[in-house]
Amino acid sequence: MLRRTRTAKVYTEPATDDESDDMTGQQKGDSEELEEWLPNSNEGKTKVRAKPRGTDETGEKKKVTKRVAKPKEPKPKAERKPRAPRVPKVKKGKTNTKPQTEDAVLPKPELQQHVAVKEERLSINLSSNNAGEMPEECPSSSQHFPKVKKEEPNDSFTFDEPAQKKQKTTNSAQGRPIKLKSGNPCVEDLQMNWDPIQVLAEKSGVEQWVCANIVQLFQEENTIPFMVRYRKELINHMDADAVRDVQLTLEELRSVAKKSRSVSQTLKKEGVLTSELEMALKNCTTADEIDHVYAPYKKGSKLSKARRAKELGLEPVALALLQEPQKLDLQSSIQPDTKGLSTLDEVATGVQEILADMIAKDKETLTYVQSLCDRSSVTIHSSVSKTALKEQQPQQGNQKSKPKDIAKFSLYTDFTCDVQRIQHHQTLAINRGENLKILTVKVNIPDRVKNDFCRWCINVRWRPQGFARPELMAILKNSVEESFKRFIVPFLSRGYRTKLTVSAEKESIAMFVRNLRQRLLMCPVRGRVIMGVDPGFHHGCKIAILSPTSQILHTDVAYLHGPAKHKEAEKLRHLMFKHSCQTIVIGNGKACRETEAFFTDLIKQHFFKPIDVSYCITDEAGASIYSVSPEAVKEMPDMDPNLRSAVSIGRRVQDPLAELIKIDPKHIGIGTYQHDVSQSLLRAALDGVVQECVSFVGVDINICSETLMRHIAGLNAGRARSIMEWKEKNGPFLNREQLKLVKGLGPKSFQQCAGFIRINPETVRSVCSGVNEELPLKQTAEKKKVKGSGSTSNQFNPLDQTCIHPESYSIALRFLSQIGGSLDQIGSAALRQSIESSVKSRGLDVLAKSLDTTPETLQLTVDGLTQPPGFDIRQDFEQADFKREIVSMNDLHDGMVVTGRVTNTALFGAFVDIGVGRSGLIPKRFITPDKLPVDQRQRSLALGPGERVEVRVINVDLQRNRITLDLIRVLR
Repeated sequence: MLRRTRTAKVYTEPATDDESDDMTGQQKGDSEELEEWLPNSNEGKTKVRAKPRGTDETGEKKKVTKRVAKPKEPKPKAERKPRAPRVPKVKKGKTNTKPQTEDAVLPKPELQQHVAVKEERLSINLSSNNAGEMPEECPSSSQHFPKVKKEEPNDSFTFDEPAQKKQKTTNSAQGRPIKLKSGNPCVEDLQMNWDPIQVLAEKSGVEQWVCANIVQLFQEENTIPFMVRYRKELINHMDADAVRDVQLTLEELRSVAKKSRSVSQTLKKEGVLTSELEMALKNCTTADEIDHVYAPYKKGSKLSKARRAKELGLEPVALALLQEPQKLDLQSSIQPDTKGLSTLDEVATGVQEILADMIAKDKETLTYVQSLCDRSSVTIHSSVSKTALKEQQPQQGNQKSKPKDIAKFSLYTDFTCDVQRIQHHQTLAINRGENLKILTVKVNIPDRVKNDFCRWCINVRWRPQGFARPELMAILKNSVEESFKRFIVPFLSRGYRTKLTVSAEKESIAMFVRNLRQRLLMCPVRGRVIMGVDPGFHHGCKIAILSPTSQILHTDVAYLHGPAKHKEAEKLRHLMFKHSCQTIVIGNGKACRETEAFFTDLIKQHFFKPIDVSYCITDEAGASIYSVSPEAVKEMPDMDPNLRSAVSIGRRVQDPLAELIKIDPKHIGIGTYQHDVSQSLLRAALDGVVQECVSFVGVDINICSETLMRHIAGLNAGRARSIMEWKEKNGPFLNREQLKLVKGLGPKSFQQCAGFIRINPETVRSVCSGVNEELPLKQTAEKKKVKGSGSTSNQFNPLDQTCIHPESYSIALRFLSQIGGSLDQIGSAALRQSIESSVKSRGLDVLAKSLDTTPETLQLTVDGLTQPPGFDIRQDFEQADFKREIVSMNDLHDGMVVTGRVTNTALFGAFVDIGVGRSGLIPKRFITPDKLPVDQRQRSLALGPGERVEVRVINVDLQRNRITLDLIRVLR
């Protein structure tokens, strides 16, 4: 019942102060960015999960519903609030078993019969109150929900939203649903009272038939790249990020089911598990809901005040205060010789503790207080911690690190923001400051919430069922206030902080994923001899000259910033003449600026004439880590680690994907807060993106490295090793069918990887030159007998160069036959013209029907037949910028229009390299939809690494070495 803001987040590295420019703009006029947030999704989801699923349990469920329906009659109305954001199709029949869960969440199972009477009385009071007696104390406000529903974005425009979040595919072409098998492990393993597909559709925002297809495909061990490319009709054209979101949601549901069974077993061992309690646990769809159900029965690490009072026998007294207050006599409970019962005040205190505990663990009470918070302005406040202040004051002269640390969080030393409007980067910045013990964070609940809550508890939910004397009402009032202060406020604070953190972490990971994808898919620079330079001062600049195929031609160390720099320049010119090198790639590490100036001066003097030399700056993040990694040692065993860094820097421009996959994505230098988010989620997301990029680009199986090969969909380290061993023994692969002969590569693995593997005849001929070609044929024949895989041809198949999957080869051949084409025409202009004419005249759907296939499969076939040999999807992406001159920050002035390239995107803006040695920041408020191409308006920040942009200089701060930019347009 809380709501979250899907906006940007803070970068608390040295650039934290840049956010001060963003905050006012980000916190104003963002109402369209608000999205409904259900932190305690118990209420809305209880209705779904309570729906009976098995026919054998129908009788029992109906019996339970009937037993508690009367005392809970008003509650469906009170609980209607969470239903507002739901999809209309799942509202029907949700409230049938709602009272089961609430009855099962009573404070103690042995007290259910007593509290049932109390709840019946409460339901009567609620009815009368709703009639107009005390409307402000109704358990919840129905007037509030239409407003929440209006705020939920229903259109397709999701600017400032995570990529493909809550994927809506209603308007997409309908695929054919797969009916789940009766023995589907996904359903049987859950063993819950709700339909996994229905709940999965609710949580992910994807249609049920699409969810059913995705679950079935995952059960059949299909990979995400395979599903996205070759099963489009089944997943309704969802992209990889959307499918991955569904997969993560499915894993969450499985973990919820596992936790539910674990809690049930624990309660069963303790002898407190009832049928109602078991049903309530099976109705839960989130871990928070399970915690709510389990809370009254959970044993604390130490004896609480309420449990001590119960052990003294005061629990019946507390119940009597609610059930029969007119007969209650506290004097009769006094025992002078017993600590805790010796005086009337001690007895009253014990009763008060028991009641406070019961109130804090009652689900309806928690639901109501959350509804009050949802209608109020709950804020989060951060300030400097006492620990940081104490460490700063006595050592101002000696220890400078602490003041600097506090300075990094200067924006948050006295920061207050509504929890509905706080941005993701602000949440992560506050969390980091708190973890470093620099900040103290507090969630502020308005006093109005406390007043309304106490009045509702005393007059409605926990109202005594008879006349209560003033002293007893004082105990009840103190219990409510004590419960709110000691239990409910911390509970609400934890809920807010958890939900804010989870939301911020997801957005941070999504930003990291988008940045990594664009970095990996940067267009390679082919056909050039490249000099990679790892700059340095005292230890010199490491030089590596690489051939167009990334082979190492020469390595050296040049001292370009010493007294002998002229002599070193002559040596470089000799090397560049010798290897016909005209492209220099400089790493952006220490001494980068000085090294860039050195080469710029030489270029201006025409020092390398007649060679036309240009250079570019590339990000060297992770190069040093890679240079000492086992993979680098294996690849370049006899080379100095410093020279390996230069090789890596050069190869990052020649083929970014092939080089960057060797480095842990966390070290590539993209995204923000990667060390503050869940490492398991981050690792899984990044691995998925790497696999997706490698697979969609495709690899030439005969020349790619083992490291690259293991990231292909369907392969892993072991299968990649087996393929390399097969090549060493039998020579290059002649066609895709020969992959079936590799040990450990079964039919499923072949199905997943075959479409992403290319067989280039030219590569095979170059590999086989000078090698006996009879050996591969002989070994193939022997393998064929052992494996019994049927007929395996030793001939080239032109379709093996395309993205067409082997399972669609027959469709491609029939299609070519229809249009009068042939395999040797693949990629030619004549075949492309013939295909376009056929598709235009007959239509894709008609052609697909005539070939007994789907339009999606036929479209992929058309793409494969019309794309030229060696087609690379990265050719449409941006390439590194090469230049011949240098400018500095002193050359910039306000209002100046320049072009640059995005180097990184954070949750509060995009960093752009405009060639002055320091990246400028485009604050998020300047990245608006009207400045973006139409196809980029659906992404969260809509900019990513590698994109060329035209920007206007807003401010140049030479003292702090910062540049603020305004986005004009994205260059295409």
